[in-house]
Amino acid sequence: MKRLLLVVAGGLTAVALAGAVGLPELAGADATPAADSITVTGDGSVKAVPDEAQMSFGVQTQRASAKAAVAANADAMREVVNALRQAGARRIATEWVSVYPSSGDDGRVDGYSASNSVSAVADVEDAPGVLDAAVGAGANDVSGPGLGSSDAEALYRQALAKAVDDARLRAETLAKAAGRSLGSVTAIVEGGSEATPMFREAAQASDGSTPIVPGEQETTATVSVTFSLR
Repeated sequence: MKRLLLVVAGGLTAVALAGAVGLPELAGADATPAADSITVTGDGSVKAVPDEAQMSFGVQTQRASAKAAVAANADAMREVVNALRQAGARRIATEWVSVYPSSGDDGRVDGYSASNSVSAVADVEDAPGVLDAAVGAGANDVSGPGLGSSDAEALYRQALAKAVDDARLRAETLAKAAGRSLGSVTAIVEGGSEATPMFREAAQASDGSTPIVPGEQETTATVSVTFSLR
């Protein structure tokens, strides 16, 4: 049997290989060490008063038959939708339509209930009038408002830019403390974001409409940035 004797230069270690065609990689062989770097997390935030309100308006009706319940419910919802449009609501969209039997105390079906719900968006200053108009038109299941900003994406991008600036300042502080300086950015990982409500003094309602106070929201962003070190 043929043997191949490999002598490691600079030492006395020898490796005997039987019938070897190629040499395996030596254990412990490392690639070129990665360049020095530092990774930090940066946070950024932007405050703004919401200018949009999203609400849901539902109608529930009961009749002796499913067909009658659905028909009456459709008529009632048309009134609500027309009232929403006249009050200045936009992006009106159906959320669900359902019909189900209702039972009496003895457990027997004694009629049917139909429900329909739509969502709508309005400017914050118009939201009280929109809500009151929908209820006046027959909406008997109302939820919301969910407050937000029409320029939410732009606010988030501003917060994102601030987060990167914050990361650089933190990295510069750490590098200086270690007697080093920052090089170029080698990696950026975007974190999460959210719009958090903040307290704001309530305004006095000037009429009898349902008061809606937008408060103030803080949009935040987080990034993880890696810099090379010099």
